[in-house]
Amino acid sequence: MPTIRERLDADLKDAMRAKDELKLSVIRMAKSAIKYKEVEARATGEEAAKAATSQAELTPEMASRLAAERAGVVLDEAGILNVLTTMVKQRRDSIEQYRAGNRADLAEKEEKELAIIQGYLPQQLSAAELSAEIAKAIAEASAKGPKDMGAVMKIVSPRLKGKAEGKLISDEVKAQLAKL
Repeated sequence: MPTIRERLDADLKDAMRAKDELKLSVIRMAKSAIKYKEVEARATGEEAAKAATSQAELTPEMASRLAAERAGVVLDEAGILNVLTTMVKQRRDSIEQYRAGNRADLAEKEEKELAIIQGYLPQQLSAAELSAEIAKAIAEASAKGPKDMGAVMKIVSPRLKGKAEGKLISDEVKAQLAKL
């Protein structure tokens, strides 16, 4: 099965051939956001290497080796999923704002972009599946009420990463804990 990065590259070529401006634009945005995260990680690694060298924790040779390792930073599937999930959240927030401002035309454009981005994310859990996973996490955490939300979220968030939106998870956990 191809990686998300490979699918983005192939779909970019297909969108160019088909002259699908919207899909082309969205894929370019996604690739740009992924590249930005990689560059950001690279810069963070170089800063850490400089700081470590200045504190005499690393020899200059060790620092340059660390910087060279960071120079090839490439996001893995989980990192790319995080970037795409952030883009989905941004689109949802924009849609909400455009609807509140009576800009249906812009909200519609954002919805189309959202649909394209979601095509690269794993299949989302249904409401019943989400509810069952959260009930299982509540049982594991031995949660007694709303005050235990943090413990439940700590268990359920990593499990459902990419399979459900954070706000949906949070809302469902709150609802189930309120019933206890």
